[in-house]
Amino acid sequence: MTESTTSKVVLTSEQIAGLLPHRYPFALVDRVIAHEPGVSATAIKNVTMNEPQFQGHFPERPLMPGVLIVEAMAQVGGLIVTQMPDLPKGLFVFAGIDGVRFRRPVVPGDQLVIRCELLSLKRNRFGKVKAEATVDGDLACSGELMFSLVD
Repeated sequence: MTESTTSKVVLTSEQIAGLLPHRYPFALVDRVIAHEPGVSATAIKNVTMNEPQFQGHFPERPLMPGVLIVEAMAQVGGLIVTQMPDLPKGLFVFAGIDGVRFRRPVVPGDQLVIRCELLSLKRNRFGKVKAEATVDGDLACSGELMFSLVD
């Protein structure tokens, strides 16, 4: 059994849509399987052939673009802070990316398991998460992502 079939669903796609502003085709988190607000989150992204990026990236050999893998990790990071009661409401956006490395291709049929841990939060406006995405237990991507609150 894979992790997704044995793990309890903590947040459904509908609940995620209520917490994140992203919508198709940029909603890249299908379910959350572990979540501790303000600390960490683990989520699933099912990669399917019918996603629009595969029409051009690449028609003969579809690969999930690295920027979308990083975006999916950022969305999971965003879920860590969305339910923190002390944070002001607003839009958190990318402020930086450090040390991101891609270790293996991600292709249609893969299931990304994305784990993020909050490393720091300053003045309730700037934060940093450590993120990694795996496929079948193999590391696909990892790095640190920074975000900031936009007024």
